Amino acid sequence: MAVFASLADKLQETFKKLRGKGKLTEADVSAAMREIRLALLEADVNFKVVKDFISRVKERAVGQEVMQSLTPGQQVVKIVHEELTALMGGSESKINWASQPPTVIMLVGLQGAGKTTTAAKLARLVQNQGRRPLLVAADVYRPAAIKQLQVLGEQLKVPVFSMGEGSNPVDIARAAVEHARKVGSNPVILDTAGRLHINEAMMAELAAIKEAVKPQEILLVVDAMTGQDAVQVASTFHQQLGLTGVILTKLDGDTRGGAALSVRAVTGCPIKFTGMGEKTEALETFHPDRLASRILGMGDVLSLIEKAQANLDVERAKELQRKIRQQEFTLEDFLEQMKQMKKMGPLDEIISMLPGAGKMKQLKDLQIDPKEMIHTEAIIQSMTPEERRNPAIINGSRKKRIAAGSGTRVQDVNRLLRQFDEAKKLMHLFTEGGSKKKMKGRFPFPF
Repeated sequence: MAVFASLADKLQETFKKLRGKGKLTEADVSAAMREIRLALLEADVNFKVVKDFISRVKERAVGQEVMQSLTPGQQVVKIVHEELTALMGGSESKINWASQPPTVIMLVGLQGAGKTTTAAKLARLVQNQGRRPLLVAADVYRPAAIKQLQVLGEQLKVPVFSMGEGSNPVDIARAAVEHARKVGSNPVILDTAGRLHINEAMMAELAAIKEAVKPQEILLVVDAMTGQDAVQVASTFHQQLGLTGVILTKLDGDTRGGAALSVRAVTGCPIKFTGMGEKTEALETFHPDRLASRILGMGDVLSLIEKAQANLDVERAKELQRKIRQQEFTLEDFLEQMKQMKKMGPLDEIISMLPGAGKMKQLKDLQIDPKEMIHTEAIIQSMTPEERRNPAIINGSRKKRIAAGSGTRVQDVNRLLRQFDEAKKLMHLFTEGGSKKKMKGRFPFPF
């Protein structure tokens, strides 16, 4: 997760020093706490939140359970993990479903935070759970807001309720809930209007919608890249409307990410979902414990398994394993594997879920360029079926033809063939339970 890369590096470096010590003194703990405090402040975590967090960790870290432990460094990491998890809400916070459908989910926030795309993402998420969502275009002020929601609704095959730009948002919300009741839609997701800044007119309109439809959820959509401003916006909205939760968008951006660590502690509102990209599937349920594990370099195997289950074809995976074992793995399989991996999301994000990935230099220094993956795909698709199945026949003239057909160079074709050969060897080692020594230094990804 790019948003926490810098913080993760600094915390993991601090813990590396602690793990190297047989016994910890109070001075060792104090020095580590200073480094953690600095790392959190640099990540734009709220000052008061940092102060309270360090105080709680230090109090536990100088206790007998740590000082007299055989592995005091690991005990400190465990305490920091538990406190980080608690800081972000402790456990997953689920949607409050109405006992009598439809459940009304009202999305609020400033203009530009991504409410409309988040509404569509949320609709897709609940649709995948077997529900029949209704999107409601209640933003009648922003040009093309209604059209944007309708386009997204068409892509997802989710109905969009609209009464046009001249209508009153309160009337739209009320009519939408009534319509959902008649046709059996559930939940109703209201895309409300925002402004560039918080103002009385916007808040009054949102309060009127809340009063009219009594939503089970009022979720603030806020841009994680705005740092401390995000926390301030959340506080103001919560005071005025009584939020039930927060959705952090753009958490995949290259920012310091302090909002994710501060918003729960400052507002008391749980983070319910996080937006991790532009696509409609790029919305995830927020798991504080999993994020804490990723920040501390412990990986996030549960999320990785969930992603694999949602995106990978089990039968194809079994067939692939059989081919690897029997040395039948071809460039066609290689291409198929790449396409399957792409469905799971950016590769650096997948790698960040692997336990200890931060410590492995060949993973850490890996530069993942999506363009290179496109080139790899183009090269393989420019080969004949026979060449894909038996790369050994690809001689100099064939390489020139493949390079010309894929818009690449002969060197690129050579590099791909070398990587494919390495991938075959590595995959065979993995399936045969090869030793770490044999695998050392090999990491052949197609970019």
